[in-house]
Amino acid sequence: MRLDKYLKTSRLIKRRTLAKEACDKGKIMVNGNVAKAGTDIKIGDEISITLGAKTMTVVIEDLADHVKKEEAQNMYKVKEQP
Repeated sequence: MRLDKYLKTSRLIKRRTLAKEACDKGKIMVNGNVAKAGTDIKIGDEISITLGAKTMTVVIEDLADHVKKEEAQNMYKVKEQP
C-alpha cells in the first residue's frame, strides 16, 4: 500500500493530498528514512510523522483499503508521542 493512502485511511492525516505534501516536505519517515508518498509500506514498518513541533511514531499493524472511523485506530500502534 502507498504511504499517502495509508496515512489517509488510518486517519493519521486528514486528507491524502495533505499526506502527499507532508511527504514531499520530508516530514514523514519510514524506518528512519525520509519517505516519498509512493513508498510501499508493510506491516511492522515504523512511521514517524512530524507536524509542527509534534512528532508521533507509530508501528503499522494492519493494511486495509477501507476502514470505518471507529476501526481506524486498530491499523497502528502509537510507539512515541509528545
